[in-house]
Amino acid sequence: MSGAAGVSVVVPVKDEQGTLAELTQRLLAIARTQALDTFEIIFVDDGSSDGSWATIADLASAEPAVKAVRLRRNFGKATALDLGIREASGAVIVTMDADLQDDPDELPRFLEALGDDVDLVSGWKQDRQDPLGKTLPSRLFNRVTALLSGLPLHDFNCGYKAYRREVFDTVKLYGELHRYVPVLAHAAGFAVSEIPVRHHPRTYGRSKYGLSRMAKGFIDLLTVLTLTRFAQRPAHLFGGFGLGLGALGLAILTYLTGLKLFTGAEIGDRPLLLLGVMLTIISVQVVLFGVLAELLLSRSTPQPMEALVRERRG
Repeated sequence: MSGAAGVSVVVPVKDEQGTLAELTQRLLAIARTQALDTFEIIFVDDGSSDGSWATIADLASAEPAVKAVRLRRNFGKATALDLGIREASGAVIVTMDADLQDDPDELPRFLEALGDDVDLVSGWKQDRQDPLGKTLPSRLFNRVTALLSGLPLHDFNCGYKAYRREVFDTVKLYGELHRYVPVLAHAAGFAVSEIPVRHHPRTYGRSKYGLSRMAKGFIDLLTVLTLTRFAQRPAHLFGGFGLGLGALGLAILTYLTGLKLFTGAEIGDRPLLLLGVMLTIISVQVVLFGVLAELLLSRSTPQPMEALVRERRG
C-alpha cells in the first residue's frame, strides 16, 4: 500500500505501564521512515490499575501524534478496540497489543501486504514465545475456527492486524468478537490475508489469558457462525434443527405404532412414547420460531447495500 496513506494504530492497554514509552518511540520512528501523510497512535486505557494512564497522558501531552482515551472501568478488549477505532482518522487502521510481544518493526510489512486486492491482513505468530499452557489451547482453537469458518488462517488470536477503514463500516465489535473480525469480514466479502510476524517473550506485566477466555472464545465462535451463515435466513437454521427433531420423533412414533399393530404390545407406559411425542411437539415449535424470525427480519432495517459494494467504474 502507498506509504502516503494515513495510518492509525489502536492499542488497548491494561496494566502495561512498563512498555508504553518504548512502544510509542518505536512506532513514531517507523512513521518517520515511512513518510506517512498522517500517523497517530491511539491508546485506550481499559481500566488499568497501575500507572498506565499517567504514562499515556504524559505521552499524549508530549507527542501530537498520540491520543489517549481512558475508560471508566475494564470493559474488555473488544470495547477498547471499538472506541479506539471510532477515534481513528486514518484510512488504514492497525491494531496491536501494548506489551511489546508484537514487534512494532513489522508495521511496514503490514502496510505493504495491504495491497489493492487485500482489505485485512492478519498476523501469524509462527514462533510464538509463550508457555505451552497458552500455545496448545490456542492451536486447538485456531484449527477448529479455521475448519468451521472456512477461512484458512493459522492464528485468529493474534491482535496484530491491519484493516482498511471500510471493514469497520460493516463489521461491528462487541462482546469478545475482536478475534473473529477476519471471519466476519470474509463473510461480508472482504479479502483477508495473513503474514507471519515476529513474537517476543513478555518482559513486562502479566498475561490476561485464562481458561475462561478460551471458553468464551468457543461460545463466541458459535455466535459468529450463526451470524455469518444464517443472519439473513434464520428459518434455515431453526427449520433444519426442527425438522431433524421432527424426523426423529416421527420415527419413534412409527416404530411404536407398528409394534402395537403387529405384536399387540402395550406402548402407553413406555418412556419412548413420551420421548416421541415430546420431540414432535418441540420440532413444530422450533420451526415456527424460525418462521417468526424470518417475519421479524423482513420488517427490520436492512443492511446498507453500499457496504457490500467494493468498486465502481464508468
